[in-house]
Amino acid sequence: MEELFGLLRPYVAQWFKEKYGQPTEPQRLAIPLVKRGSHVLISSPTGTGKTLAAFLGILDELFKMAEEGELEDRVYAVYVSPLRALNNDMRKNLLEPLAEISQKAREMGREVPEIRVAVRTSDTSSYEKQKMVRRPPHIVITTPESLSISLVAPRFREKLSSTRWIIIDEIHDLASSKRGAHLMLSVERLDELVFSTTGRRMQRIGLSATIAPLEEVAEFLGGYEGGKPRKVEIVDARFVKPIDIRVVLPEVDIVRDLPERINEAIYEKLAKLIEDHRTTLVFTNTRSATERVVFKLKRKLKNSVEDIDKIEEKIEAHHSSISRDLRLEVEDRLKRGELKVVISSTSLELGIDIGYIDLVVLLGSPKSTTRLLQRVGRAGHRISEVSKGRVIVVDRDDLVECAVLAKSAMERQIDNAKIPEKPLDVLIQHIVGMSIERRWRIEEAFEVVRRSYNFRNLTMQEFLDVLRFLGGSEELDEEGVYSKIWLDEEKGVFGKKRGGRMIYQLNAGVIPDEAKMVVVTTGGKFVGNLEEEFVEILERGDVFVLAGRTYRFIKSDGIKVLVEPADGARPTVPSWFSEALPLSFDSALRVGRFRRQVERLIRKGESAVEAVAREYMLTEEAARAIVDYVREQMLYVGVVPGDDLVLVEYFWDEGWHIVFHMLYGRRVNDAISRAYATKLSDLVFTPVKVSVTDNGFVLSYEKDVMPSKELITEVIRSVRSNNLKELLQSSITNTELMKRRFRHVAERSFMILRRYKGYEKSPERLQLGAQQLLKYLLEERPELPPVKETYREIMEDYMDLSSAVKVLRWIEEGKVRVEVVGPLEYPSPMAHSIVVKGFSDVVLMEDKRKILRLLHEKIKSIIEGKEGAVA
Repeated sequence: MEELFGLLRPYVAQWFKEKYGQPTEPQRLAIPLVKRGSHVLISSPTGTGKTLAAFLGILDELFKMAEEGELEDRVYAVYVSPLRALNNDMRKNLLEPLAEISQKAREMGREVPEIRVAVRTSDTSSYEKQKMVRRPPHIVITTPESLSISLVAPRFREKLSSTRWIIIDEIHDLASSKRGAHLMLSVERLDELVFSTTGRRMQRIGLSATIAPLEEVAEFLGGYEGGKPRKVEIVDARFVKPIDIRVVLPEVDIVRDLPERINEAIYEKLAKLIEDHRTTLVFTNTRSATERVVFKLKRKLKNSVEDIDKIEEKIEAHHSSISRDLRLEVEDRLKRGELKVVISSTSLELGIDIGYIDLVVLLGSPKSTTRLLQRVGRAGHRISEVSKGRVIVVDRDDLVECAVLAKSAMERQIDNAKIPEKPLDVLIQHIVGMSIERRWRIEEAFEVVRRSYNFRNLTMQEFLDVLRFLGGSEELDEEGVYSKIWLDEEKGVFGKKRGGRMIYQLNAGVIPDEAKMVVVTTGGKFVGNLEEEFVEILERGDVFVLAGRTYRFIKSDGIKVLVEPADGARPTVPSWFSEALPLSFDSALRVGRFRRQVERLIRKGESAVEAVAREYMLTEEAARAIVDYVREQMLYVGVVPGDDLVLVEYFWDEGWHIVFHMLYGRRVNDAISRAYATKLSDLVFTPVKVSVTDNGFVLSYEKDVMPSKELITEVIRSVRSNNLKELLQSSITNTELMKRRFRHVAERSFMILRRYKGYEKSPERLQLGAQQLLKYLLEERPELPPVKETYREIMEDYMDLSSAVKVLRWIEEGKVRVEVVGPLEYPSPMAHSIVVKGFSDVVLMEDKRKILRLLHEKIKSIIEGKEGAVA
């Protein structure tokens, strides 16, 4: 330890010893690397001191510069966080040690000048920004969006040109989104500015919670130089905190008991866990579930806990639809220890300091090992404390999934992050930004862009296509899309166009404004509103629930959704589906492997219940429920779908339904199901409906043409790994998904402007303009970058085309077998949840459970007497 302290100024080292004693693992490993000037990625859980691990070496260097009279009125360190709410906390967290270290220096006979810290975001006033230009902070705290705008603010840009360090927090959250791609292009632009001014590159430091693969995230942080990744040192302290994760089954029969009793048992189990702990954080998977759990829990705890005063005031909700002020109030009360329980959707997953939590409870599957570890990591804030998590499961599929995720988490098997490749709308935005900075040679700008990990594989042709699009054309002018840069391809240069700065400053960023959709019947009656993200998954003929009644979707026009009443019709899309998290591909494969293992144990006649309970840390009741589930599937159809076996079954119920058991996660299944539906529709000459889950999908049609093994085999044979992309692109062209996603891409590409010259367009008006523009582009200019990017975003980010291609290749190579059974009288046990994915959310599932219970009873009556056949 003395070797580490020897790297620091004496008063900095003494302050640290007195305040913290010994450094944590990430601090011990990272501080020497930061002091050495290396690029560093620090990955460790909440409460392990990684922020100080990044900053202590930088603060020490700033104090050294201050001592030696070299500290000028310039920015030396830029800290970027994706959360504005974190930035003011970070300022306080820096000001306190700076004041304490300065005091310690005075005590030790050293007088050091003040090191200034300031926050610069969209909330910062013009007056504060002007002050920063006159007397800049040495450390500036900002967001990805504000950093990109700072780069074109002429006077502040000059103050940034001496930046030595850039710290990127929550990099695990940024890497897998367009925000991360947007930020890293800003980092490369800032790096180029610093290099052209000082002749050196910035030092990059990334802070991450649990993520994999660390090598790829390190490349994302470091970027490329001369076509090769810059060297980034990795501090892997992801598993320094002890964890304790268990799956909890409500004390009921989750298949046979009445839905009302199962629901009651879930809340009884939750209430008991809350009562046994001081402060509990509960995660649901949807915003609507969060509100319902708060409502029910207040009633439950009020009735069962007499010694908690004013229990209603000690239970709060926290999610993205709640106002920022209310969220901050909840966070502050949590830090002060005033709350007994907080229920959140995903909003408390990130590193907001929420103080002491001794238990995290998850209601239902978190859908990935990484998310499970991140959520449970919120418990036990100090490095020595155990992060304790309990997952309450709600049905048998949930039990299987959670058992696998919990074991994977305890064994530190992390899902791989998926980083967007070449998002062209992000590139378009940055080319406009670069044009404002100065006149660029095309080759020079191309090289800067390709230093960013997301664009390392960008071709010169793709880059030129973007420049030509931004340079404008007569055809686009007629559609109201004007040039945003000045381009001289002959001389190989581009630069700014009048109005470019205003467009960039008012419209930069990648987070789209969501529109509220107005639902109207064909008779003109107003029904209510829908979230835009829900509308984008609808297709003509879909039935959904709104205001307690069912409606059939006909079409959308701008923000208007046209429907017709569908009283008595079975909903085809659950109201929560657009919010539901998809199961990751890696985790889905593990679930499939687990099913296969349980089947093998049963066939060998071994004590399957005991083996499953022991290996997956389950109670005997939970293990028996899983083994019974697999055994019932074996007895009914003789086949258990898993990671290496796709089961296809079909049955009649007011139409033909073909169930594809594909355990590859919803994003993969979404891609494959659309291609299969297109081919099936061509073969049976009728429209085919698609219903997708993490464990498979259903293709349904009403025509009385019975499927056959030959028909299904033909569908599977016709969709290949080498034609999936083409089929998928064709199938999404005229969908709501295409319309909505194109608007987002068009906004990011500055084709349609949210704000300009003092006016602001509503999302509703933007959507109307985007739909008209898309219609023209699909007919006349489908090769333009914004159209290509819309397809890419849907197929690669929203869906998972690369993993879907991998699955089809496995089928073609025989690594994954396909078995077809049918017609069945009823869907098999493992098809039940796929067929009736229902229209209630994960916590209130009464309707779904009633159907599942009925189906289970039918299956049990069929397989009775077969018990000896498989065991």
